[in-house]
Amino acid sequence: MLRVDIFKKLGDFTVDVKFVGEGRVTGLFGSSGAGKTSLVNMIAGLLKPDRGFIAVGDEVLDDTLAGIHVPPHRRRIGYVFQDARLFPHLSVSQNLHYGRRMNGVAHDSAHQDRVVDLLDIGKLLTRRTGQLSGGERQRVALGRALLMQPQLLLLDEPLGSLDSARKAEILPYLIRLRDEGGVPMVYVSHDPRELRQLAAQVVVIRRGRVAAFGDAESVLADVAPQFAD
Repeated sequence: MLRVDIFKKLGDFTVDVKFVGEGRVTGLFGSSGAGKTSLVNMIAGLLKPDRGFIAVGDEVLDDTLAGIHVPPHRRRIGYVFQDARLFPHLSVSQNLHYGRRMNGVAHDSAHQDRVVDLLDIGKLLTRRTGQLSGGERQRVALGRALLMQPQLLLLDEPLGSLDSARKAEILPYLIRLRDEGGVPMVYVSHDPRELRQLAAQVVVIRRGRVAAFGDAESVLADVAPQFAD
């Protein structure tokens, strides 16, 4: 369970959001500039709320009244960005283990084997990242986040930089991750088609506020046409 009740002023823009995510995948939906990434950065601990509360399960990550702000490296949250952010001078295998080592997570060969199999990246381990397609890079970025053994996975527009063919390539892996990975996810997108396939619940963000929240299919049927590009 993810509980969020936060307020943050960012120049002339404010993020004021409250929701409780209980499904395996909670979607964040809205147009560019709506405040989705700022919200995800607060969940990750990269931004500190001006006031409010964030908790994953029983662990409180932010509580401004109690003076609690857990730093990012202690939150056990995996973060996958739109551009993958792999290190070009490292192999795929070295990239996979970077986040685990930086967060002090012990090597677990059985867990590594499960992640590599789940994402079908075993044949990529010795390659440099410059030799990978966009879809392969995102699968490696997902693997790196999972090897941290996170309690929550944040995916910020992970398909946003891919063409339609690469999106079709990686979506089955995201569905498999949802069904078999055992890690709850927050999935950020402005594409209702992705969220319909992946999310149980959707939070619609508009101008930094919650415009709608509920069952993914019902919410998207009501609001998606308003956000069409």
